[in-house]
Amino acid sequence: MWRTCFKPVNQERYYYNTEIKMTLRTRLICKLIAAAMVVSGAATSAVASIYPDKPIKMMIGYAPGSSTDIVGRMIANDLSIALKQPIIVENRGGAAGSIAADAVAKSNPDGYTILFAQNGLAINVATNPKLPFNGSKDRIPVVGVAATPHILIVNTNSPAKSVADLIAMLKAKPGQLSFASSGIGNSDHMAGELFLSLTGLQAIHVPYKGGSPAATDVVGGQIDFYFAGMPVGLPLYKGDRVRALAVTSKQRFPGAPELPTIVESGVVGYEHTLWQGIFAPAGTPRAIINQLSASTLKIMESPELKERFVKAGVQIAPLNQAQFSELYFADIDRWKRVIEKTKIKLD
Repeated sequence: MWRTCFKPVNQERYYYNTEIKMTLRTRLICKLIAAAMVVSGAATSAVASIYPDKPIKMMIGYAPGSSTDIVGRMIANDLSIALKQPIIVENRGGAAGSIAADAVAKSNPDGYTILFAQNGLAINVATNPKLPFNGSKDRIPVVGVAATPHILIVNTNSPAKSVADLIAMLKAKPGQLSFASSGIGNSDHMAGELFLSLTGLQAIHVPYKGGSPAATDVVGGQIDFYFAGMPVGLPLYKGDRVRALAVTSKQRFPGAPELPTIVESGVVGYEHTLWQGIFAPAGTPRAIINQLSASTLKIMESPELKERFVKAGVQIAPLNQAQFSELYFADIDRWKRVIEKTKIKLD
């Protein structure tokens, strides 16, 4: 009906389609639609103008102490000050972040329930056709905040003192060594699978419910190697509780420049980073999305927050709404191609 009633023309917002002979009833319906659109627009503007006027819930799909939890809480703390409302962090771990992602997708799209997620979300969307939500349509990427490599760690008593040593160990014991992850399909899982695929090696994948317990078992010697998130793995390395062999980025990591990259260590074509950012449910008013994005980008200009990021081993990477959307959807396509090419199995 609305297509019959309205069409854009020149500088006028709408006009009645004179090419279609309208009945009196149709004309009345058209007038009601036009009035509703005006009221709806005014209501949206009014809601956005007072947003936020109550606490905001930020859901994180990973355990407390994980890399994404650490970064998310730093952002929540400063963003709550900027918005002058509490931001309550709720950890709802499981299914590689999909439980929290599903809960946010099904929440009221009013800006009061948001998701802090990482590229495990894009990986899940790319590889899991049985997700309870539509990864491309049920959420809006709001703002990107970080893009940090993983750090490859082993126990301090491990014979592996380099990536070459680890490869030699894997060759000597095919399918016997273990590597950890914070869950099937998460970024650290894919970091390990990509490494094994490009080297043609095999190892036992042991998924945990977060990066912190995974790293703890590397410290304890129960796990042979782990591509940890920097906020989890770097402090352990700096504290001499684990041995670090390399980082997964294309360039060396400024927080540990002495560590080589995986590519430098001889694995051609290897590159993987962990990005993190805020998402909102589809249908959230554009004005609220813009406000959340602008406020987050503003707090990321703070020298104090930048310093906290550096201390946590996180590379700040501010992306506005358009840039973060491009990254998210491009990463979904990228992982579809990677899985198809490498035949990585996520079970």
